[in-house]
Amino acid sequence: MYQNLKTNLPKEVMAFPDFPFKTELPSFLGHTDVREYLEDYANHFGVFKYIKFFTRVESVKPIKTDVRGKEKWEFKVRDVCNKDSSKECSIFDAVIVCNGHYSVPYSPDVPGLDTFTGIISHSHTYRAPDPYQGKIVAVIGGGLSGMDISLDVAKCAQKVFLCHWRSVRFRENTKLPTNMEEAMSVESIKNGNIVVLQDGKEKLVDAILFCTGYEYCFPFLTPECKVTQKNKHIQQLYLHLIHMIYPSMSFIGIAYRICPFPQFMYQVEYALKVLEGTVPVPSIEEMESVEKCHLEELLADGMPEKLFHFLGSKQWGYNDRLAELGGFEPLAPFVRHLFDHVDETRGSLVMGYKEKNYELVGDWWKEKGSAE
Repeated sequence: MYQNLKTNLPKEVMAFPDFPFKTELPSFLGHTDVREYLEDYANHFGVFKYIKFFTRVESVKPIKTDVRGKEKWEFKVRDVCNKDSSKECSIFDAVIVCNGHYSVPYSPDVPGLDTFTGIISHSHTYRAPDPYQGKIVAVIGGGLSGMDISLDVAKCAQKVFLCHWRSVRFRENTKLPTNMEEAMSVESIKNGNIVVLQDGKEKLVDAILFCTGYEYCFPFLTPECKVTQKNKHIQQLYLHLIHMIYPSMSFIGIAYRICPFPQFMYQVEYALKVLEGTVPVPSIEEMESVEKCHLEELLADGMPEKLFHFLGSKQWGYNDRLAELGGFEPLAPFVRHLFDHVDETRGSLVMGYKEKNYELVGDWWKEKGSAE
């Protein structure tokens, strides 16, 4: 979390459907406000008593102890506050993996990067723009984090190049700082501090800042869990969620470019229905067919396998499908409408869209200060 970080979605759509943010907060929040919201949520629903703090999961393994042949799960954990503590072993009926995918940074293999003489960093460790005072910076990655951090760095830097494969994602439609410029992706590094772009242009820079995302990582899952990934595709997950071989294991939050908290809640509700037995999962052959069709459609559209879990505009149909299969209420329509409105506004007002404020009026929304 960096010093000037603000959410790129308003609180009105970010909230869990059963627990709104405080109305007095602005729509776009700092990270401390979000942390406080999660703590308030945990207090309100009595979650803290079920959390075992300062405990690292060392391993998770399926074992056959059920007389019906159904797997149970062996957990080994360790107290991280006591270096001499031994592993504690427990047996559970089910596993819900919620470790996220924002802890192991991904950086592409750029030829010549090992010869670069300037600063090399990743958004994962970015905290403030001060180290880039007066420097020429190449920010690699044109997603939301790349744009946000570029704008932050531009407050101090002499020049910022936002390097990504489209090269003109923002500047055609919105105003950027005068010292910020979009450029093609970085092809290679030469002569210690020159980045060579994919269009052949060269830029002399003092620093490279990767905003290139993260790896999926589950170091605690043993090989017996049969969780494999290829090109950032976690294989054999039905609906990006249920383990096809072991339906008593599920994964929350694998999909990305979504409205997170509402989707997490829907995934948890669906996973619980599966565990309760009130919602049956299809046969493994049917689930594998769904996965195969999704991959084939993705590749046919010219998209790489690494985008298998990218949802974007498909998130709404996905959420509705979980609600239909699980037999619970679908997400309120205003969430999608406001989400799309903010996405459109971001494209034309990237430097100012987070200054706007919204409010809910009944089951809809409006921008504060506007007529209903």
